[in-house]
Amino acid sequence: MRAWMGGLGWWIGILGWGLTTLVSAQESPCATDAHRAFDFWVGDWEVFFADGRRAGENRISVREGGCLLLEEWKGAAGSTGTSMNYYDPMSRRWVQVWMGAGSLIRISGAMVEGSMSLAGEIVDVRSHRTLPFRGMWTPMKDGRVRQFFEQSEDGGESWTPWFDGFYVRREDGAASRP
Repeated sequence: MRAWMGGLGWWIGILGWGLTTLVSAQESPCATDAHRAFDFWVGDWEVFFADGRRAGENRISVREGGCLLLEEWKGAAGSTGTSMNYYDPMSRRWVQVWMGAGSLIRISGAMVEGSMSLAGEIVDVRSHRTLPFRGMWTPMKDGRVRQFFEQSEDGGESWTPWFDGFYVRREDGAASRP
């Protein structure tokens, strides 16, 4: 009887392993091309202004089964910020919600001519002032990513650069991928 029970335990273990493997092998609901469109931004980065000064560092990691890109910013002068970025299949748009010390950014959009182009608003948390805001992430042939943000003081009639940075992939590590 004891030998039979030991054999049964082995088969139950194999069955459990097989079911676990089957479940984990199923594709995430976020494994579509649309969900992967922003993956060029995933990684550990050093960020520089156009004039070569160091702006800070940024880690973009894939979370929640590939459904979320989490941004963790550390500015060279000590600022920090975090954003959640995800593809919304209902609107067929990418969405970013950013929170940094004093500012909230809510933007959405899509890939346009090789760049992720998102638009919406920036809110000054202290004054509650809201302005039109837009950003563009462009993968470059040399492996860098350019991030360019603009805001408008006149309802979108004219735009002023807010941030122009170049992401250089860090050699000492990479953020998680799906």
